[in-house]
Amino acid sequence: MLSRQVIRAFSSSHKVGFIGMGNMGFPMAQNLASKGFEVKGFDLSEKTLAKAEEMGIKPVQSVKEAVTEVDYIVTSLPRTSDVEQILHSSDGIFENAAENTCIVDTSTISPIAAKEFSQSAQKIKMQYCDSPMSGGVVGARNGTLTFMVGASSNEDFEKAKIVLEGMGKKIFHCGGPGTGETAKIANNLILGIQMIASAEGMVLGEKLGIDPKVLMEILAVSTASNWCITANNPRPGNIEGSPASKNYDGGFQVGLMRKDLALSLECASAVGAQ
Repeated sequence: MLSRQVIRAFSSSHKVGFIGMGNMGFPMAQNLASKGFEVKGFDLSEKTLAKAEEMGIKPVQSVKEAVTEVDYIVTSLPRTSDVEQILHSSDGIFENAAENTCIVDTSTISPIAAKEFSQSAQKIKMQYCDSPMSGGVVGARNGTLTFMVGASSNEDFEKAKIVLEGMGKKIFHCGGPGTGETAKIANNLILGIQMIASAEGMVLGEKLGIDPKVLMEILAVSTASNWCITANNPRPGNIEGSPASKNYDGGFQVGLMRKDLALSLECASAVGAQ
């Protein structure tokens, strides 16, 4: 097995097709380009494509262009149905990417669907690793994301890790296909609860007269400490660069959290969890 040092030395020769350059995907693609990966990027937004070129990412006008003649395909899409379309459409990945292409899907989708996508990829000699991330927009910009990876083999995981290390700090092999999504859904179920509680607590404290920054500092070192308090505080001005301090612009959308919580309910129902 190649050492991590050797793997990193090879990173500049890898070609990546990046699909979905939104609030999370764009800085992820930018980090890959800045670390020597040759990145082609596709997004439905022409404005995003124009910005991509300025950041060293080659913009392309179709999924087909993005997935041909690359070693890796990274997807960052909102929903299971979006990933399914990108994989199975006539101009999509399965029809146009070469054998042995590694698909690194960072979307948060159904674990059941992720297993099916992995099986379909194996049949045509590709690798599909469900690799959802955590860390928010700030983590995406800073290259400090955590990735949770479901892979068919340790070899597939090690291959995916080459590109994931260009975008994140901690990469976990959770197990077989679908386990990365399982970890992410469990994380976001807990996160959703923490976000609500953190926002309610901050509002209550401020209305009762405590300085919100003082309250944040107290909560950060007390039993209520969590990521929503220390890194993504909901009070504007408490943390520089957070969505709250930018008029709540460019953060994780409420609609996507609703989607993730719905996925957690679907999974709970499927396994009989009460």
